[in-house]
Amino acid sequence: MAEYINIKGQNIEVVASDPANPTLGQIWYNSTSNTLKGQGFGVASWATGGSLSTARRRLGGAGTQTAALGFAGGPPNTALTEEYNGAAWTGGGNLSTARQGVGGCGIQTAALAFGGEAAPGTQNATEEYNGSSWSPGGALPVAKKYGAGAGTQTAGLSIGGFVDPGSSTNTSEEYNGSTWTSGGTLTTARYFLGAVGTQTAALAFGGDLYPAPGLSNATEEYDGNSWTTSGNLNTTRTGVSGAGIQTAALAFGGEVPPTTGATEEYDGSTWATSPVSLSTARRSLAGAGTQPAALAFGGNPAAGTTAATEEWTGAAPTTVTITAS
Repeated sequence: MAEYINIKGQNIEVVASDPANPTLGQIWYNSTSNTLKGQGFGVASWATGGSLSTARRRLGGAGTQTAALGFAGGPPNTALTEEYNGAAWTGGGNLSTARQGVGGCGIQTAALAFGGEAAPGTQNATEEYNGSSWSPGGALPVAKKYGAGAGTQTAGLSIGGFVDPGSSTNTSEEYNGSTWTSGGTLTTARYFLGAVGTQTAALAFGGDLYPAPGLSNATEEYDGNSWTTSGNLNTTRTGVSGAGIQTAALAFGGEVPPTTGATEEYDGSTWATSPVSLSTARRSLAGAGTQPAALAFGGNPAAGTTAATEEWTGAAPTTVTITAS
């Protein structure tokens, strides 16, 4: 039988207490508890968080897992804004224009909302949030809805979407804190897509190809000038949301069909499917946070809308007790 010293090239250390900062793969024997221990990876999980005050779909999201912002959505179109503190949602200042299918980005105290669907039609209006109220910003060059957003309030990115009279778009627009200008063109025109990252390092994935038939699993990376294709999602879907940055992203939810809770992690080139899915499968939901600490809220389950919020904890190094199997 192979011995640990021949595999790892080191003896198993005997200690009275667990090491303060063990390295991944390290094994030791705790003489106080008489247990063999090691440093491995824990299991990723989605856990139930505080529910939105108002169930809705096609809403915008911004911020982090413990300081998130949810705004707009429907049906019917709403101007409601809610703030999340890591446990519960509370009311914030209302948008000036009630709408759904809005794009969003930024943080809880400095967010951006743009585009969307409102009476009498598709919008190009932009609003800026200061932590308590919304104020008008520069209008998008083209009115569109169901697009995605990335970046910050002063360096935002509007990605894809749907334009009247009825087509997905491949345009992206960059915001400098007051004005939108045209950015690079997506390789694949789509709406109801997910996006994460910054204005100069964004990631776009999934979506609907209308009027072309079918849905997309395409992933594209933006460098502040142009979009390039990268590794495809494993689950082709529309109405997907996400969290994170270009080199460490999370994609979750959407519609295949049917609706799905599938979760995937991106490492800068490839998506890996997590064994853990959202508890509530849904599409047209919002997301916030990072790859190791994300937030999913709102959306469409198989029927109706949901107020459900779920908190993602990514797999991380943890000390485990080793037992005979």
